[in-house]
Amino acid sequence: QVQLVESGGGLVQAGGSLRLSCAASGRIVSINDVGWYRQAPGKQRELVARATSSGRTNYADSVKGRFTISRDNAKNTVYLQMNSLKPEDTAVYYCYHRAKDQWWRDYSDYWGQGTQVTVSS
Repeated sequence: QVQLVESGGGLVQAGGSLRLSCAASGRIVSINDVGWYRQAPGKQRELVARATSSGRTNYADSVKGRFTISRDNAKNTVYLQMNSLKPEDTAVYYCYHRAKDQWWRDYSDYWGQGTQVTVSS
């Protein structure tokens, strides 16, 4: 089984920065895509950023130029650097890893517990 633990959320003023981390542990034989979603109150969960195993990244239009996703494969960790934060970035942020815990199994999506990011105006 694979477990994900997130950290780094909190309260910040508009224009400030936060860095989220998401570390995977447990039996992991391979990790494919990693990424971050967010869900604001009353809204659907949306993709924020994604990084493939080959290093490609893609971002939601609303965060392009402000957020940067990175991964440390040696540590099975994905990061989300968030700069120039806006009140509309307020949400619970969830990380995911698409991983295998056995070579013969298909990849499955594993999720973090979520971390609250609140941006005050």
